[in-house]
Amino acid sequence: MSTKRTTVRRKPISDINVVPYIDVMLVLLVVFMITAPMMTAGVKVDLPDADAEPLVLPKNEQFVIVSVNQNGQYFLSVDEENQQPKPLPDIIKAVSDIKRAKPDTPVLMEGDERVAYGLVMRMMIGLQQAGVNDVGLVTESGLKE
Repeated sequence: MSTKRTTVRRKPISDINVVPYIDVMLVLLVVFMITAPMMTAGVKVDLPDADAEPLVLPKNEQFVIVSVNQNGQYFLSVDEENQQPKPLPDIIKAVSDIKRAKPDTPVLMEGDERVAYGLVMRMMIGLQQAGVNDVGLVTESGLKE
């Protein structure tokens, strides 16, 4: 006796297999999660527009002002106390101590327009090392002619 074999024909599947695409997406997600923090190198500085309103600091709030004068000397002023020239490492340590005690303390930076850019950048790098993520740049209102 012969048995009859019936073969079942399967219909072709017209759906797209998305599993490989999900694997690629997850690999890319991991790569971007690892590389994104490495792409931020430097201190974040938000520069105001020319028509910006002056910054008004509350009277009871402590703030720190670091300055670089025309001669390249560094100064630190906390709550408008008397400014004396100080070495950059001393300023970095003092700002670091202040930020550790009060992380929300605003830090403002003044720089003479005739000072070398490198001196300002040394101060910005020092502030970044001290844990300062936001620095306000102090300017005069209006342009000099």
